[in-house]
Amino acid sequence: MKAYVFPGQGAQFPGMGKELYEQSDLAKELFERANEILGFRITDIMFNGTPEELKETKVTQPAVFLHSVILAKTLGDNFKPEMAAGHSLGEFSALVACGALSFEDGLKLVAKRAAAMQKACEITPSTMAAVLGLDDKIVEEVCQSIDGIVVPANYNCPGQLVISGETSAVEKACEAMKAAGAKRALILPVGGAFHSPMMEPAREELATAIENAEFSQPICPIYQNVTASAVSDPDQIKSNLIVQLTAPVKWTQSVQQMIADGATIFTEVGPGNVLQGLVKKINKETEVAGA
Repeated sequence: MKAYVFPGQGAQFPGMGKELYEQSDLAKELFERANEILGFRITDIMFNGTPEELKETKVTQPAVFLHSVILAKTLGDNFKPEMAAGHSLGEFSALVACGALSFEDGLKLVAKRAAAMQKACEITPSTMAAVLGLDDKIVEEVCQSIDGIVVPANYNCPGQLVISGETSAVEKACEAMKAAGAKRALILPVGGAFHSPMMEPAREELATAIENAEFSQPICPIYQNVTASAVSDPDQIKSNLIVQLTAPVKWTQSVQQMIADGATIFTEVGPGNVLQGLVKKINKETEVAGA
């Protein structure tokens, strides 16, 4: 069975989407529509911007979303997912590509999500850190033992878990992780503590927008970050999407479940190849490809 996966923040690179824009009339039309919806020419930053300009949350999230969704749309009849999933922000790309949300509504939600997350990041000093070479269970136990807010945020693959929370608590947790045998525990260059309780103000802001958006049944089951299981019901998709900002991304569990449900090839749709690497680390027998 064919599974399609969509990357999240961090997959961006200067020049992303430029070739698509130049080679496809449909892509050009959608990118120009996106410029209008956003109220600024995001294509200028995507095609010609510096890595620093692309790193701004208000740019990064819509840019990765647009690259993924427009690429999926240009595949036309070759895009035949039997199941799909997206990593964090990528879940929005998956939902639009699979027909659960319109292009316009998806982009507006992503822009709102980026702005709300940026705002939440400015309230309290917060950050994220990658912990490598430790069992998930040990990472969870260390987080629980630390004073302050620090939680598992991204279950990326076995031996790679990202933690998230107040800066001081994350720093303390990193030291404790190393003492517990982690190969590395390093602070990531991110704006704040995504997928942690620190995102509660953003979750509340985004909840209203998600509630008011029109969702349909997707063309295939979507394996959502929050549950790591197949979902097709629009109301269920909505409520999982609302919880997503403050809950961990269960990527390892999602991929394992998709394989258990029959996925034989994972095609990554969007910039970069990070997810192909993670899928291989989760199950080295699985076939991966870029779109």
